[in-house]
Order: sequence, then structure tokens, then C-alpha cells
Amino acid sequence: MRFPLHRFMLALLSVSFIYAGSAAAQSYPNRPIRLIIPWPTGGATDVTFRLWAPQLAENLGQQIVIDNRAGASSIIGLDIVAKSPPNGYTIGASNIAFGANPFLVSKMPFDSEKDLLPVSLTALVPMVLCVHPSVPARSVRDLIALAKAKPGSLNYGSAGNASASHLVTELFLDVAGAKMLHVPYKGGGPQVVSTVGGETAVAFIPIPNSLQHIRSGRLIALGISTLKRDSTLRDVPTIAEAIGILDFEVSEWHGVVVPAGTPAAVIQLLHQEIAKVLARPDIKERLEGAGAQAVGSTPEEMANYIRREFSRWSRLIKTVGIRID
Repeated sequence: MRFPLHRFMLALLSVSFIYAGSAAAQSYPNRPIRLIIPWPTGGATDVTFRLWAPQLAENLGQQIVIDNRAGASSIIGLDIVAKSPPNGYTIGASNIAFGANPFLVSKMPFDSEKDLLPVSLTALVPMVLCVHPSVPARSVRDLIALAKAKPGSLNYGSAGNASASHLVTELFLDVAGAKMLHVPYKGGGPQVVSTVGGETAVAFIPIPNSLQHIRSGRLIALGISTLKRDSTLRDVPTIAEAIGILDFEVSEWHGVVVPAGTPAAVIQLLHQEIAKVLARPDIKERLEGAGAQAVGSTPEEMANYIRREFSRWSRLIKTVGIRID
């Protein structure tokens, strides 16, 4: 029986791709790796990546060059990643906005599901619901009652449209049946400054950005966004326990993505080394000190997590009617 020529060519190509991927992994990395963080310096995503990236560079034996490319709710930076050569030398930092952007932006420059591949979840960052000391609320229930008594009279700051603080606040207001006025800022830094200064009354802020202000009394912490209390703020209840809605759980999350077409062996090597770094007690301690929880998931686990995020935010965005374009 003759073997059709087109099948022979396909088989040959498959072997070539496998060999090329294996060869790429064996020599990878042999030059510096660019890590694009699509948010400004000083924000929660930037802070947590900088805590462990130097150790990853040491493990890989190559420099990791951090390149902050902020703008358009992480779309600008991740578009660069999506359009980079799929060879493992350009990797991207993704976060909660990744799961919401496809439903917020009518014309994405890349396909979030097809053009970027997951490598590993790196951290979960609980958000803390804070108020300026002038706000007459010292519990989550107090704040909800205040917001319901005067719908729209309270304002809340966010790090920008579709940022974690924006999405989590809208989820909280949807669950609570309350309304507040949204005031977006250009990044987590300005958002925190506005709430500390009393320009905005309320904010969901990643723990790394809020901790020093809570400890100094410039912000009042009312509730944590996860199901478990955070070790850095042990006296602050979870929102779930504060309002009796036991499934209220949402975190800012961070992960690594690479361009589609990156060899599987390269992705696996990156995942293994990232997980190894994040499992180190000193790195865990560093992240915990900043209010983040080290993860180090597999690519498959990250893919499943992102699918759940797509489901959660598509529902909320449709219900609330959020748009950023």
C-alpha cells in the first residue's frame, strides 16, 4: 500500500516541529528574556513580579529585563507580547484585567484565548475594602447602609477602567445592591493617594498598596475580598463573613503568558523554574510580606482559572453595563 505524498509531508513537518521545539528547549535560554509588565511601576502587578523575577533570572542563568508598557488596561503591553516571536524571549505579566478585557473592548488587537498561552499563575493578591477616616462607616454593613441611604453620593476610586479595583468594586456593589460613583485614576498609585487624601471615599486596594496606610490610620480597612482572612491584616474580617454571603471571593491575580506558538518544551521549562522559585520559603515570605500569596500553577491550571474569570466577568459586565471604549 502506497503512503500518500501529502501524508508523508505532514508527518515530516510534524517531526521537524517536534525536533525544532526540543532543540529550542535544550538551548533555551541563551540570551536575556524580556518580561513585559503592562502596568505602571509601583502597582501591585509590578511589585510582586519584581520580588521574584531576579531569582528566576539566576535560576535560568540569563538576565530578565523588565519592561513596563502601561496603557489601555494592559492591552498595549500584552499586544506587544502576542505579536512577539514565539521563542520564549518575550514573556508577559497578566492579571485580572486579562479576564475582563475581551468583554469590555469591542475591538481587541489580539485574541486573548488564541494569541497568548498560559505558563503559570504566580500570585493571588487579596483586595482590601478601605474608606477614608472621614467616612462614617466602620464595618462593611455600615458602608452598604450608607451607600443605600444615599445612592450615588459616595464615590470610589479605582486604578482605572477594568482594573482590579474597578471590577471588584462593581462586583461588590452588585452583590450588595448598592450604588457608588466611579472615579478612575491612571494607576494604583494615584488611586491610593486620592483615597488617603479624601478625594475619594472608598476603594478596593491590593494589600501591597494599602498596608502602610492602614497601619498608619490614614485608611480604615473594612473587609478582605477572599474567603480567608489575610495574615497581614488578621483583625480585618472577610467580606463574605461580614455580610453573610459565603461565596464572595475575588482576588487580583498575576500570571505569566507567552505568544501562541511558543514551543511546549519552552513553556514547560519556564513553568518549572517559576514554580521552583515561588516554592522557596524566602520568596513566599517576601510575597506574603507584601500581601500576596505565591502560587506557581501548571499551564493547565492557569488555563482553567482564566476560563472561570472569563465566565465571571462576562456576566458582571453584561449585568452592570461596563464599557471602556
